[in-house]
Amino acid sequence: MQNPSILPFTSITFALSACLFLSAVSAAPDRSIDSVIDDVANHEFHDSGSMTQDRILKKSGIANLNDPDWKIRTLAMRDFVRSGEAGIDQLINALSHKSPHVRYLAAAALGVQASESAIPGLQKLLTADPKITVRSQAAISLGLIGSAKALPALEKALTADKSRDVIHQCELSIHQIKSGQKATPELASAYASLDESKFEIVQVGKAAPDFTLSDTENKSWKLSDYQGKKTVLLIWVFADWCPVCHGEFRELMHLREDFQKNDIEVVTIEIHDRYRCRVMVGKEVDPKYWFSKKSFKDSYTKNIWWPHLSDKAGAVAAQYGVDPLCFAVHSEYINRPSTVIIDKEGIVRFAYYGTFWGDRPSVQQTLNMIRNQDYKFEHPKRLHLP
Repeated sequence: MQNPSILPFTSITFALSACLFLSAVSAAPDRSIDSVIDDVANHEFHDSGSMTQDRILKKSGIANLNDPDWKIRTLAMRDFVRSGEAGIDQLINALSHKSPHVRYLAAAALGVQASESAIPGLQKLLTADPKITVRSQAAISLGLIGSAKALPALEKALTADKSRDVIHQCELSIHQIKSGQKATPELASAYASLDESKFEIVQVGKAAPDFTLSDTENKSWKLSDYQGKKTVLLIWVFADWCPVCHGEFRELMHLREDFQKNDIEVVTIEIHDRYRCRVMVGKEVDPKYWFSKKSFKDSYTKNIWWPHLSDKAGAVAAQYGVDPLCFAVHSEYINRPSTVIIDKEGIVRFAYYGTFWGDRPSVQQTLNMIRNQDYKFEHPKRLHLP
């Protein structure tokens, strides 16, 4: 479980109001769409453009590990998806809400539910919304819906939008539609079944909760299969557009023999549906990246030796304290950068939650921790509240 941070008075006041909100959510899991919209619209989120900015530090990231923004977003998504077909019209109407956070979450939920009736509203967001995060999510959701009707709008935005983030999401969604890979039914099911009573239950020194996730080939991977056999290293990555994640992948490929000699099972986990996880490991479209002139595709298909798992809706992440929908990075809300080490007996020895995109040990540092059984680490640039 995450350690509490020392908060200034203004943050304490905010945290108390957020706790009251979250208590209400837990007491009423079947909230109406209107009440969810009101709760989201009235919450003071950290500001986000292309990157989330800590409201106190005015720096990219979120310093307070107990900040409730992620949970409010995640539970709103859950309740929007739980509303099913009956809630589609209300969610479509919410696409024009004055709050960009409401627009974002409504667009995301409509994509998860693969609602074709939402296409006109999402196309409007894609072409006209002033917020990059909202336009990006509109593009992502159109890809999840998977209808060729959305291709003209996506292709236009691909050349007309000024944001590299929106352009990238359009490129992926166009390929997703053309290759016939819309949202899987398991994606909506994962959101609908989220249980906040299981959020952030992991504790260092205690047994790691078991879980089973599927990899990019739909093969199941189960944590308990390695108990008594190997140390397990869990690394949560953001998405294919993350240059830090690609750097970590290069490290993992370079250090393959070292991990295998030390009986370490390495797993990377992404909080996306199967298609986007396959993009991350080079098994789908080969996108144009602004941070690299070199393609990753051939290298990845030949050299990735570890399982890359799809944590749909971030259910396992939330259980492990990783906080899905925490940061906006390149205009999509993602999880905290997090690393967890579980020993051969199944005990959590290290659980590190980053305060910004690069805040966690490198792959080499993590390997050294396991070798030396020394799990003390703090990133030199880690954010701290005053």
